[in-house]
Amino acid sequence: MTDLHSSWQRAWRGAGAGGDGEAVYRALLDRYDEPHRKYHTRQHLAECLGAFECVVSLALHPAEVEVALWFHDAIYDVRRDDNEERSADWARSALLSAGAQAEVAERVRALVLTTRHAAEPVTLDEQVLIDIDLAILGAPEPRFSEYERQIREEYSFVPAWLFKRKRRTILRSFMKRPRIFTTPHFNAALEQRARVNLARATGENTA
Repeated sequence: MTDLHSSWQRAWRGAGAGGDGEAVYRALLDRYDEPHRKYHTRQHLAECLGAFECVVSLALHPAEVEVALWFHDAIYDVRRDDNEERSADWARSALLSAGAQAEVAERVRALVLTTRHAAEPVTLDEQVLIDIDLAILGAPEPRFSEYERQIREEYSFVPAWLFKRKRRTILRSFMKRPRIFTTPHFNAALEQRARVNLARATGENTA
C-alpha cells in the first residue's frame, strides 16, 4: 500500500519546493477526508499514487505529475463546475509560496487542469496523469461496481432518473474514444476491461 507521507515528501521536494510542506500535506488530507466525498477520497488518492509508483519511469517530470495527483481533486464540490480550476490554482500557489520555480508551478497547474477531461491529453506527462485518473474504469468488476456506487452517493441529491441519464452520457463519451488510455502501458493493461465495465454500466451490448 502506498505510503502517502513518503509520496508527498518525494513529490514536494522533487518539484523544488522548500520546507517539508507539512501544512499543505495535512490540508490536502483534510480535503480528501471531507464527509461529502464518497469516491474522491483518500482511497482514490492512494489508488492514483499507487498506480503512479508503478509507472514513474514513464513521466518526463515525475515529481510534477505526483504533485498534480495530490492536487487533482483537492477541491471537490459536486454542486460547482470549477473544482479543477480551484485545485490547480491552489497547487500553483502552494508551490510558488514554497519557492518552487514558476515554470514548475505552471506545469503542475496545467496538469491538474487536464483532469477536467475536456480534451484528450497531449504531453506525455498529461497522458500518464490522465491514464492514472481513469484507471478506475479498468478496475476489476467488484471495485468498478463499488466506484459506481460511490459516485451515486456523491450525487445522492440528484433524482435517480436524471443521474442515470447524465451518468450514461459521461460513460459513453469514454467508450466513443478510439483509445480510453493513451499510454501503451495502461492501454495494454486496462483498455479491454474498461470497455467491458463501461458496456455493463451503460447497458450496451458487449458482443
